[in-house]
Amino acid sequence: MDLFSLDVVLHEPAIPQNAGNIARTCAAAGAKLHLIKPLGFFLSSRHLKRAGLDYWPLVDVAVHPSFDAYLSSRPEANVCLFSAKAVRTYEDIRCAGPVSLVFGNENDGLPGSIVDRFPGRSFRIPMKPGVRSLNLAVAASIVIYEALRQNGFPGIRD
Repeated sequence: MDLFSLDVVLHEPAIPQNAGNIARTCAAAGAKLHLIKPLGFFLSSRHLKRAGLDYWPLVDVAVHPSFDAYLSSRPEANVCLFSAKAVRTYEDIRCAGPVSLVFGNENDGLPGSIVDRFPGRSFRIPMKPGVRSLNLAVAASIVIYEALRQNGFPGIRD
């Protein structure tokens, strides 16, 4: 069995504050952050830097030109996609080995072409009827900490 590792993948993120908050969560969780181009902001954005506060030196960030480029860098990863349209909930995920938590952008979510490549690997976070979606940073945090919980909070439990 491969050792647990955690990648958080943002596909074409649009809002720098969300990416910055997710980067801060990755720093706290020991997860690697992967950003898939095109980005809706510059990495030098003051909004991105401010949302990540002084945690940027603690974040392992990689930028990829495409989702396929990311996949080729992590062919062994257990890919878990997140969409408000998914049927299964994040409680159904079994986070073992290297795990890739993949989130779409704030406006369009994940493209169908990506979802279709991974049948049965799409999950959602339950919400009350009539609520369209959670903030991307909030959704990512919920799922990141579920993956860590399932693995005994490796490297971060006191």
